[in-house]
Amino acid sequence: MRRLCTFLHAALLATWAGSAHAAVLTVGPGETFLRIADAARHARDGDIVLIKAGTYEGDVAIWSQKDIQIRGVGGRPVLIAAGKSAEDKAIWVFRNGRVKVENIEFRGARVADGNGAGIRLERGELEVRDCVFEDNQHGILTANFPDTRLAIHDSVFAGAVAQQLPYPHLLYVGRIARLDISGSRFHRGAHGHLIKSRARVNDIRYNLIYDGPQGHASYELEFPMGGLATVVGNVIGQSADTENPVVVAYGAEADTSPWPENRLLLAHNTLVSERWKGAWFLRTFGERLPANTEVVAVNNLTVGPGVFSLGAEGRFRGNFPALSPILSGPEVLDFSLSIGTLLEGWADAAVLDAAAQPAAEFTLPIGTRPIAPPLKWSPGAFQSLR
Repeated sequence: MRRLCTFLHAALLATWAGSAHAAVLTVGPGETFLRIADAARHARDGDIVLIKAGTYEGDVAIWSQKDIQIRGVGGRPVLIAAGKSAEDKAIWVFRNGRVKVENIEFRGARVADGNGAGIRLERGELEVRDCVFEDNQHGILTANFPDTRLAIHDSVFAGAVAQQLPYPHLLYVGRIARLDISGSRFHRGAHGHLIKSRARVNDIRYNLIYDGPQGHASYELEFPMGGLATVVGNVIGQSADTENPVVVAYGAEADTSPWPENRLLLAHNTLVSERWKGAWFLRTFGERLPANTEVVAVNNLTVGPGVFSLGAEGRFRGNFPALSPILSGPEVLDFSLSIGTLLEGWADAAVLDAAAQPAAEFTLPIGTRPIAPPLKWSPGAFQSLR
């Protein structure tokens, strides 16, 4: 016990010593740094950069630190590209570190090759929380290093640039280790997808991935290389002006995939289509997927005309088709089941393993709220009726 206490004491001292060397750099009027780019050049590993609320035009930056936190304070600072970019890539470029970004807005990223991003993640681990990505060629774009991780929480991606080639995606994730998204909203796409991910592991929970009446995206959610994809408790919807009938796509490029494991779990999602010709709510490319690929779709609610399991091989249980009157108010982004619906309690509880059982629901404008398991589960992303 004495040796354990001595070890813990030494570990705490090491932690305090490390944090004592960290500096807090503040950017804004009257501060040491007036420009974000200057703070990015001066910051060292372990530092915290605080950016005061305001508008920062053309203030692009490259972050090379191995460990850094960047936060907006006193309101949300707005970064407007204004024709500038770091390395002809993005408003911010992260080289290879463990990074946390919170409460920042990125706008107007444009570069000559059409792949301008609010954030370009080259390598490392990036956590984004409570941020906004608006009017960019891509909101976030990653490179293809297999040890890279990206986590997005409580953020907004909107207003893709209406360019044809390359297609703009609100979120474009390359061949990285892992992607996690929760409590976030994606809407108003154009030509490209709302979310496109080639990550090895994807965990997409409790989001509003709904293009809306001003959007005309192609797929709403795509995993072209297969991989492990867990999609639970989301609203995923295409607009009347969608450029592709498919809502969720899995495996279109799986024949070139480097991933050894491939499994799609689609559980308790509300899939919405306003396309009058009908939607293809789930398309899996079985001819390109490995023979041992598992597709599980349980307790999903499809709203609007269309097909769900057409051409897909797998385990399909507890999924129900419906029309928009079954929802409380989709015109005001309320996708809960309306009071008195016959579908209340009709989900198949027997198929709900730990991965498929929702533990939260999306809440407007962003974020999640925890839910307790009901006595009887209902299909779709919401258990409470309104």
